[in-house]
Amino acid sequence: MPPPYTGVMTEIISQQFNQDLSRHLALFATKADDTFSLDTLVSDAAFTDSVVRALTTLGAGTGVTRLVNPADESKLVFVVVRDEKTTTREAFGELVRAACGIDTLVVASQVTDVADAVEGGLLGSYVFDEYKAPKKAPLGTLVLPVDDDAAVTRGEILAEATNRVRDLVNLAPNELYPEVLAQIAQDEASAAGCSVRIYREEELEEINAAGIIHVGRGSKNLPRLVRIEWAPEGAQGETIALVGKGITFDTGGYSLKPSTAMTEMKTDMGGAATVLQTIVAAARLGVQRKVVGWLCIAENMVSGIAGHPDDVITYRNGVSVEINNTDAEGRLVMADGLLMASAEGSETIIDIATLTGAQMVALGERTTGIMGSDYAKELTELAAGVGEPAWHMPLPEHLRESLDSDVADMKNSGSRFGGMLVAGLFLKEFVSAPNWAHVDIAGPSFNRGKPYGVMPKGATGVMVRTLLAALEN
Repeated sequence: MPPPYTGVMTEIISQQFNQDLSRHLALFATKADDTFSLDTLVSDAAFTDSVVRALTTLGAGTGVTRLVNPADESKLVFVVVRDEKTTTREAFGELVRAACGIDTLVVASQVTDVADAVEGGLLGSYVFDEYKAPKKAPLGTLVLPVDDDAAVTRGEILAEATNRVRDLVNLAPNELYPEVLAQIAQDEASAAGCSVRIYREEELEEINAAGIIHVGRGSKNLPRLVRIEWAPEGAQGETIALVGKGITFDTGGYSLKPSTAMTEMKTDMGGAATVLQTIVAAARLGVQRKVVGWLCIAENMVSGIAGHPDDVITYRNGVSVEINNTDAEGRLVMADGLLMASAEGSETIIDIATLTGAQMVALGERTTGIMGSDYAKELTELAAGVGEPAWHMPLPEHLRESLDSDVADMKNSGSRFGGMLVAGLFLKEFVSAPNWAHVDIAGPSFNRGKPYGVMPKGATGVMVRTLLAALEN
């Protein structure tokens, strides 16, 4: 198990800018037509004129341009050319990634969104190096010309939560299996001041966690349900429950995935990791709201005791489900978490899961699908406000018919048309809270392409910011 937040820059220092230009410097600029405007704290006109001339000569576009430092040819100047769409997080993510291998980088432009800048820098510097040394070390130290320790701390906490999700999702499944993920949850949540309970085999039977038991029965690594509670003294507002899918590896079960679709299935526990780290961040930030998280953890394997297609299971609320597709296992384990959250009387429930390939077909690999009650619209707006692409989706009632079963109350898999929505309709059957949002991060949880903005290649840690915004809202 790697230490938390590996492969990230060493530190961020906030201090007043001084005019020593013989250092690696970072500047921000905008471009109108072919004219560059620098946002600079440097008072040396010859220096800034030289930087602008170099940008003009190169015809620099949006992004990061590396220049030789006019004041010291042994140093570099990194210029981030922004447009109106570039957020502070994205700008600092690109900057820090471009500066890998540098010991210390001093920002010589004004920074107003301090927490976003810190978060973006730490997210952009992330490299998962548990199994392979990176070609270049991350930037060592980023020096910001600010005096706002609270904002710096907030940015660090947010980034550490997201980067820890990335760590967990990137881990190989032979190292991260149900018992290990449950223990990590207990250790990290307890250290943050949360109370934790792990439901093991006997406890799962006692509460009739039918979905988790059935999905996990085929693996030697037995399933777990983890309850995490952050309940600060003087908590205000209603309790919010977060439910996360924690399938540590998904073969598809007897509805076996093809080999090409089975790779990267270590990522199928991303929802549980997101719930865990969101609550840890809430505790570290001292969020004044009671939050309860449910991590629904299992490994979906094939064996002589694995569940079969045609099996029927009955949940604690009496709903019977015919399993016609063992590869639609995520919704089976999530149903248990939703039932537990509903039984405790949470008025708002948010569930998050790498649930359906249909999410990627509908929305691509970077846009999260959010559906549920009217609250889902509110959550979608919160996502936009913190810079996480998401789209509100409907739950058309006519699609519910495809889940009808001849032998049980419902099937676990229905029409392949609108598959993301059908999965949402299945989960709806297990929610009694008036405010509910189902968040499908199947595509956005893992970046299969090149790094961009604050996103590395591999696990992204998407939606931590959004869930935290929901807790703070």
